Amino acid sequence: MNQVRIILLKGFDTMKGLTSEQVQALQKEHGLNTLAQVRPPSPLKIFFSQFKDAMVLILIAATGISALLGEWTDAVTIIVIVILNAVLGFVQEYRTEKTLEALRNMTAPTAKVYRDDVLQELPAEQLVQGDVIAVEAGDCVPADCLLLTASRLYANESVLTGEAEPIAKYAGTLRDDVSGLHKPYVIYSGTAITRGSGTAQVIAIGKHTQMGLISGMLSEIRRTETPLQKRLGELGKMLALICIGVCMAVFAAGVLRGEPIFDMLMTGISIAIAAIPEGLPATVTIALALAVNRMMKQNALVNRLHSVETLGCTSVICSDKTGTITENRMTVTKICTFGQEFDVTGNALRKDGAILENHVPVHVKSVPALESLLICAVLCNNAELSEKDATEWNAVGDPTETALLAVSAKGGISPKILNASRIEENPFDSDSRSMSVFVRRNQQGYTYTKGAVDVILHQCDLVRTPQGDVNFSAVLKKQISEQAEKLSSQALRVLAFAEKKSDKLSTDGMIFLGLTGMLDPPRPEAKEAIRKCASASVKTVMITGDHKKTAAAVARKAGLLRGGEVITGDELDLMTDTQLDRRLSKISVFARVNPSHKLRLVRAFQRAGNIVTMTGDGVNDAPAIKEADVGVAMGLTGTDVAKQAADVILMDDNLATLVSAVEQGRAIYSNIRKFVRYLLSCNIGEVITMFLGILMGMPVVLLPVQLLLVNLATDGLPAIALGLEPPESDVMKRPPRKPDESFFADGLLTKIIWRGVMIGLCTLGSFSTALRFGGTLTEARTCALFTLVLSQLIHVFECKSEHGTIFSVRYFSNWKLIFAVLISALMLAVTIWIPQVQGIFSTASLTGNLLYQAIAFSFAVPVMTSLFTGFAKK
Repeated sequence: MNQVRIILLKGFDTMKGLTSEQVQALQKEHGLNTLAQVRPPSPLKIFFSQFKDAMVLILIAATGISALLGEWTDAVTIIVIVILNAVLGFVQEYRTEKTLEALRNMTAPTAKVYRDDVLQELPAEQLVQGDVIAVEAGDCVPADCLLLTASRLYANESVLTGEAEPIAKYAGTLRDDVSGLHKPYVIYSGTAITRGSGTAQVIAIGKHTQMGLISGMLSEIRRTETPLQKRLGELGKMLALICIGVCMAVFAAGVLRGEPIFDMLMTGISIAIAAIPEGLPATVTIALALAVNRMMKQNALVNRLHSVETLGCTSVICSDKTGTITENRMTVTKICTFGQEFDVTGNALRKDGAILENHVPVHVKSVPALESLLICAVLCNNAELSEKDATEWNAVGDPTETALLAVSAKGGISPKILNASRIEENPFDSDSRSMSVFVRRNQQGYTYTKGAVDVILHQCDLVRTPQGDVNFSAVLKKQISEQAEKLSSQALRVLAFAEKKSDKLSTDGMIFLGLTGMLDPPRPEAKEAIRKCASASVKTVMITGDHKKTAAAVARKAGLLRGGEVITGDELDLMTDTQLDRRLSKISVFARVNPSHKLRLVRAFQRAGNIVTMTGDGVNDAPAIKEADVGVAMGLTGTDVAKQAADVILMDDNLATLVSAVEQGRAIYSNIRKFVRYLLSCNIGEVITMFLGILMGMPVVLLPVQLLLVNLATDGLPAIALGLEPPESDVMKRPPRKPDESFFADGLLTKIIWRGVMIGLCTLGSFSTALRFGGTLTEARTCALFTLVLSQLIHVFECKSEHGTIFSVRYFSNWKLIFAVLISALMLAVTIWIPQVQGIFSTASLTGNLLYQAIAFSFAVPVMTSLFTGFAKK
């Protein structure tokens, strides 16, 4: 990190602050106190970016060629589809940008600053180096500042360091080193003051703050194409080659038969254009957009459309601890009184849970020491608890104190019930390491105190036991100390409690009541999410700035530490990239890491061939979030910097939401393969029908208007509905696919070509059979049209599963697909059997043998394929 230069102004008086003239000069030299904002793309830029896709460029070329050939119907149809695709993509990205803007504007930071000998509240962006500000509990620090005075001041620095526990701060001097993090006399931009008050001098603003330096790392990271974008690019190239091949083949075959060269060139180009699945880009965009909407309903906001599918490739989730795996709320999990130990269930501010002894709920009033401890925890406390709803409380105040109020409420003890009045207080500070209050309750005065175990033990002469208050001998104190060490070894923060009857605040001769052990616990949903990831062969890794022991304890409780190693940032610094690559697969937790460590770890996992998803909420997570294949930020607790870097924002800060998004990503890729299979098979069928018809010297099998109807009936609604297939039951039990896996892996290309050829042959068979048995040319074309459309509508159900047949697929798992097929079938029926429409499409009513043979040709291939597949399995 860069060294921070402290500005000393001539005649500067910290009690008065800077003058307006000094501020103007400094702002002119150093600028405003703002981070470098990434300018959002203009609506026009977002719209035109939709036309960069290879498939879209091919369609635009096809539009131009169709117009040159005079095929205006085709040209208009294709360009409408291209524009529709662009509009859909634009609407989704523009709406996401607006949502992000709303999130950024939810808070307008201000600062209390001394200017011209007056304490003023001004926009934080107007601060300059040298300004003197006042801070108190509840404030967000507006810049990096050296503390001039501090009264029992604590700051939550989790956005920068990942540590949930507030850090004690004290006044420094101008000679102190203020560079880097973890300085107890510096408060950092973006962190929160949780307790106390103080004054501080601004030493760094904007991009020169610790938050700004981390934000600057983001500009060094470049976006790469998602796996789906790469695969669709490959598909576009393949289709371009197919079009050229078809054009050349038709041209050569016609010329060899003696047809006019120009006519055959035009015919070849026309058939090549017919080979392009013009509905594919729009169908992909619609499928992704609908998936994004489904994810939004599940509290996941997607910034980049294609990130939906990339989530499905995820093989490693690098997760921050605080607020992502954990509640970001301290929770009491253990209570110890003399000779008794109690477990506390339920997390953070949830009302569920109880105090248990040997797995049995305890009646608090039957355990005097426990009741007294909880009364002490409530009365020696400055936090507030209020009703939120039937399942949760709202809390205001220090996280440790809100945890004590929550556990007391579970035991039936609350300030309202106690009805006590506080007379005097000695607040908690880093010197005394305790807090004491004098209260009057039931006409009796009491002194209550809580704090570090060694401090409280030194103040106590008696200990409360089940048999009453007894002398607190050195032997008994040693037992309590050992019990406290045992709780600490479990990464619990331990507090001791004591009381005595008194007429004034006095902490000598106290009665020891017991201990509480607390930690920031894993979310219950996170445990299930981690288990689900493990069954899906997705490795979950915790990367945190917290202490090694705490990180290991949380990981163990979350089910993350199953034989994996725990290493620190210092140990990571001692490893070369080669050594790290060798050990990477064995490590489950990285503790005490800084932003550069997180970035290095993401890159290490990517070097190992993984698709990496990085989650986090703090500024310290932002560089790694942007570098990852999918960056995920927290919507509730996440900083603006993290949200801007992310591809996905979890609006409920829930790891389980991310796992649902991974499931959606896997399902959407599977669905894209399904409708690509469907669309390409259908288009190949159409090309084969026209191409072989020409080669065999038949009359034109289908007229242009009939081909347009085929595309309208089969390429639109059924393909989109196929993209809405629900996830298959085993989608989260399969390993993630490899990043370099071909789009046509597992024999998909063979299935597409085989089915397309068979659709074409059956259509030709229906056409020639109708002519052979005396049908007119119009009737024969109608038979071909019927067979081509119906065989495609049957094939859409085959595409529901890559392994099933029409006899084994789940027809009713997707009602939208059934409705889409019924609408397409109705369009076909109207075209053939409604006289007023027959003239438009040059069709004739099919009855008797003509109808039966058209139906037979439509069902021939799927039935034979299903039977052959069944015999092959046996």
